[in-house]
Amino acid sequence: MRTTKIEWTDKTWNPITGCSKKSTGCLHCYAEVMARRLKAMGQEKYANGFIVTLHERCLNEPLTWRGNHNIFVCSMSDIFHENVPFEFIDKMFDVIKSTPQHRYQILTKRAERMAEYFTTRSIPDNVWLGVTVEAQSSRFRIDYLRNLPASVKFLSCEPLVEDLGELDLTGIDWVIVGGESGPQARPMKEEWALNIMKQVEAQGARFFFKQWGTWGADGIKRNKHANGKLLKGEIIQEMPHID
Repeated sequence: MRTTKIEWTDKTWNPITGCSKKSTGCLHCYAEVMARRLKAMGQEKYANGFIVTLHERCLNEPLTWRGNHNIFVCSMSDIFHENVPFEFIDKMFDVIKSTPQHRYQILTKRAERMAEYFTTRSIPDNVWLGVTVEAQSSRFRIDYLRNLPASVKFLSCEPLVEDLGELDLTGIDWVIVGGESGPQARPMKEEWALNIMKQVEAQGARFFFKQWGTWGADGIKRNKHANGKLLKGEIIQEMPHID
């Protein structure tokens, strides 16, 4: 059963909450806003607001989920945050290994720490690894990702805040693109998204256009739902090929 509005997944798993800003994509972090709102509502899990917090009691949640799911890991944090001990990440991977029926989508802005973690550990077959590439200054993360032997390697270019220029997508299976949402959102230009899409197609990966966000293709600011998710009049939401 789908329990999240994130279109490229159907469940989220958050044994870690809270984070800190790492790069320009973090400027108007949706998770920080949500965490503060949940704290104000009195939700115990968010009593610390957006301070990095480990939740041991949430570790075994996937063991109770029937069927098989695409699970976005740490939608409210970053699993490879500096304040998360590798020992806790090991516990998460113990659960991942014991639930091979699920696919775990792990996205990070801390590509260096992810690479360090996997120098001494194997990557389970049911893990998809991704990095956020929202601006040219974060393209270096792709190099840390491409050499890791994950079954699926993906990029999240969301929020896309500038043209990424020329990309080397060697070893990359899937690219997600989306604009920023919220009252302070920065606009995304159509040519930036099309530039990525053309390179994805040329290099044999899959392309997923999530949304325009607060600014439409016409450069007008409005509700993100009104702006929709059409790119050149089409919904283009490809998923990665899985053997």
